[in-house]
Amino acid sequence: MPDSKCKSAASVIALVAALALSLIAAPALATDTVYPVGSRVGLIPPAGMVASDKFVGFNDPNAEAAILINILPAAAYAQIEKTVDGEAAKRQGVHLDKREPITLSAGKGLLLSGWQVTEGSRFRKYLLLLAADDLTVLLTIQVPDQDTLYPDKAVRAALATLTVREKVPEAEELTLLPFEVGDLAGFHIDGVLRGRAVMLSDAPAAGEVRKDDSDNNARPHFLIAAVPGGPSDPADRANFAKLSFDEIGGIKNVHLTMSEPLRGGGQSGYQTMADAQDARTGADVKVVQWLRFGGGGFLQMIGIGPVDSWTAVLARLRTVRDSVELK
Repeated sequence: MPDSKCKSAASVIALVAALALSLIAAPALATDTVYPVGSRVGLIPPAGMVASDKFVGFNDPNAEAAILINILPAAAYAQIEKTVDGEAAKRQGVHLDKREPITLSAGKGLLLSGWQVTEGSRFRKYLLLLAADDLTVLLTIQVPDQDTLYPDKAVRAALATLTVREKVPEAEELTLLPFEVGDLAGFHIDGVLRGRAVMLSDAPAAGEVRKDDSDNNARPHFLIAAVPGGPSDPADRANFAKLSFDEIGGIKNVHLTMSEPLRGGGQSGYQTMADAQDARTGADVKVVQWLRFGGGGFLQMIGIGPVDSWTAVLARLRTVRDSVELK
C-alpha cells in the first residue's frame, strides 16, 4: 500500500509539473494589451487583428480591416473637436451616422461612426478622439460592413481596453532605427524619428527638477541620423561636411577648430569640431560632427556640450559613436 501511495503522489507531482510547463510555454492570451512597437497607446485588438509591421496600429492580414493610431499633442484635442463633424466627414467621403461622447479609463472624448463606399465595397468607419493626460489620441478604424468578424459590439469592446503607457521603453524605441546603438554611455533617449534618427541627452539626476528650457539646453545632446544621398565623389566630402555643419541649428558665433577625414565603423568619414554659443542662452559650447559615408547614404552624428565638462562629454560621445552599426 505505501508503494501505491508513493506512486500516486509521484503521478500528481508529474502532472502539476507538466501543467506548469505548458502554462509557461503558452503564448500571451488575447486578453493582454498589445502596444504597437514604439507607441504609447495600446489595446486588446479584436480577434483576427494583429499589430501591423507597416504602420502604427493593427490590421487583419486576411481582410480589409485596420485600426490606425495617431498620437498628437494634448492641445490638439480642442482644435480637432471643433472641426470634426458631419460636413467634415462628408468631404472625406464618409457618411456620419453618430457622434457621441465616450469615457474610457484612459480619458474622455468623442466617438464618431458611419460608413464609406470605396472601390465598390462598403466599410464601417469609426473615429475616436480622446484626451488622455499629456496627449491626444486619434484612432481611425475601418472594418467591412455586415461582417460577423467585426460587429459594432466587438469594435467598441476593443476601444474600451485602450491604454496609454507612461513611456516607450528605450530598448523598444531603438528597434525603430535603421542602425543599432550598442552603448548609450549614460545618455538617455529624448526622442526617436521612426526609421531615421535618435536624439540622446543627459537625464536629470535622481530627484532633480529641470527649471526651464535653458537648463535643458545646457545639457549635452547627441543626434544620430541615417540620411539618404551624400557625395558620390570622395573629393567632395570635405565641402559636404562643411555645408552639413553649417546647417546645424541652435548654435551661433561658430568658429571651426578642426575639419579632417576620419574612418569609423569600417567606413570613410569626416570629423568637424567647433567652438560656438548656444543660440538661446549665449552660453559657450563645443560642437562635434561625425559623418560616415557608404551604402547609398551617410550617418550624421552631432554632439553639443558645455565647455567646462567637454573633455568628459567628448569621451562619452565617442563611446556612443563607436558603438553605432548599420543594420
